[in-house]
Amino acid sequence: MIDRRKTFICCILFSIPFLFGIPFKKESQATRFHSAAELKQFSFSQDSLLPLGYNGLFAASGTCIKCHGYDTAQIASVDFLGNDINLVDDWRVSMMANSAKDPFWRAKVSHEVLLHPQHKVEIETKCTSCHAPLGHFAAFHNGNTSYTMEDLKTDTIGLDGVSCLACHQQATTDLGSLHSGNLNFTPEKLAYGPFISPLESPMVQFSEYKPVYSPHISDAGLCAGCHTLVNHTLDLDGNPTGGTIVEQATYHEWLNSQYNEQDVSCQNCHLPDFEKGTVLLAAGYDTKPRTPFSLHELTGANTLMLQLMKNNVEALGISATPEQFDEIITATFQMLQQKSIQATLDLIDRSADSLFFELNLKNLAGHKFPTGYPSRRAFVEFVVANEMGDTIFHSGKMDEDFELLQQDSEVEPHYDLINSPDQVQIYEIVLGDVNGNVTTVLERGSMALKDNRLPPVGFTTEHSVYDTTAIVGLATQDSNFNTEDGLQGNGSDKIAFHIPSLGNQGVLTATAKVYYQTAPQRWMQEMFDQQSSEIDSFRVLFMKADRSPVLVKEVNAVADMFVGLEAVTNPQDQNWIQLGANPIRNGSVQVFSKVSHELEVFDLNGRLLQRYPKRSGTYELVLPAMQKVYLLHFKNKHGQYLTKRVLNHTN
Repeated sequence: MIDRRKTFICCILFSIPFLFGIPFKKESQATRFHSAAELKQFSFSQDSLLPLGYNGLFAASGTCIKCHGYDTAQIASVDFLGNDINLVDDWRVSMMANSAKDPFWRAKVSHEVLLHPQHKVEIETKCTSCHAPLGHFAAFHNGNTSYTMEDLKTDTIGLDGVSCLACHQQATTDLGSLHSGNLNFTPEKLAYGPFISPLESPMVQFSEYKPVYSPHISDAGLCAGCHTLVNHTLDLDGNPTGGTIVEQATYHEWLNSQYNEQDVSCQNCHLPDFEKGTVLLAAGYDTKPRTPFSLHELTGANTLMLQLMKNNVEALGISATPEQFDEIITATFQMLQQKSIQATLDLIDRSADSLFFELNLKNLAGHKFPTGYPSRRAFVEFVVANEMGDTIFHSGKMDEDFELLQQDSEVEPHYDLINSPDQVQIYEIVLGDVNGNVTTVLERGSMALKDNRLPPVGFTTEHSVYDTTAIVGLATQDSNFNTEDGLQGNGSDKIAFHIPSLGNQGVLTATAKVYYQTAPQRWMQEMFDQQSSEIDSFRVLFMKADRSPVLVKEVNAVADMFVGLEAVTNPQDQNWIQLGANPIRNGSVQVFSKVSHELEVFDLNGRLLQRYPKRSGTYELVLPAMQKVYLLHFKNKHGQYLTKRVLNHTN
């Protein structure tokens, strides 16, 4: 009887929260993370530098920070060591968050308008579609037919850049088929996310937005609308030609790669999953721990602008702190130096007066390297020095403005072989106007004069999007550019360097450095020759910035002291030794001999690798080390000498 009475009383007590309704339940859930005082302080605190409110289609990022920003109790959005990994602070320091405040972008829009003032509204409306999407698309949703830079200046939500809902409110309609700033958004207050059965009540309560699971939020097509940009071409007088030019096609480059086939999306690299446990999502609420949790670093390659923004936070109206900038700058350097390319440098041969090196570069990215805006480029600096440190060869030398001294005045061609210091390998896209002259004015771009940027692995000329991702120029004639054994898609390029040794017979060291540049001085000059408030302001910031290119990879190869091995043969009988297929593969060669003989195996520098005191007949010679080149020195019982050079292709 006593047990039954206890059970009855407990049932009444446990039912009290339900008798008093849902608000009691919400408070109970909330205070499991925070005290009531903490939750109240957190709920009413706001970041004064992030905008609040709604504009008819979107909510500003300040609306999201209440739950997805820094948790004052350090419970939500932290890793297992207690380090803060909240979404808003990671995002707010990215180029995406600051896309509408980017002074380079503003200066370039001004430049295009200065040259074509009759197209001002069209140019600015197109440019804001990707750099200020929350302002642009809300304006059209509300019945406007344009959204200009003047509109943007006073629009706090437009100045939010590529904010939270620029991605999380994108609809599935035509996903992956859109381009040139054309995006589709759902008009309802829905926020699409990657988690099944999301907890609705906190988000609806604080933001009026309902979280909805949709796998398309992890689809690369979400990036297509802005990262495939096709411009209509104007002639030098500003008249439409009816033609188009691809400014950038990063999404199409990804489509034309193995990563598309393997379902490795843009988000896999630029919003990487936190792989060290689950994460609590919403500050102040006892939500279910989630995994995978996508870090919103949105890391790219633009260290120049990140450093420039860090040094001019107040002037540019940016909400991030120097410490937050330091984190994203470090992550950007890591992306460039660890995840962009592989490089190897090999000594292939050395003669009495020349050296032969081979530099092999392989693209690790899911798109071309470099990709995106056409100012970006990568180049190779190649230096050979003797034992005293004196330079005997230098390709890719820079001046004090980090411009290449040896490049052609117009377009530096793509090289398969470099044998002169005035040749430098530059991986870039170069646009030409209607007359075929180099231009950096995007509206005047009529054709690509050169595009030898490293393709991603899996890239082929037969793909359906090759028309927007084409290789242009001498790279199309390079048999080892994205090709091996006649098959396309290795994402690599091999450059041969044939260097005169200038009488240096001692040890020589070759160094190849691959650099990345966001905005070379030469590319910027056409804009800097014009004047506007935006160009003038940016010019000052740019000239004060650290404009040194990023060293992406450095590799070395050593050529030891040269030792000549001259073949001495009997002119009456030069066929007493014959070799099978040469070049060989994997260090094995067939030898056919008429007489018994001794054999010594040297590398190309004259170092003895192995000695065989007695050999005869037909046999397979397994060479003792994996070298690129072997010298086989034969001596028969008649005192005749013969030296054979063997080239080895290793797999």
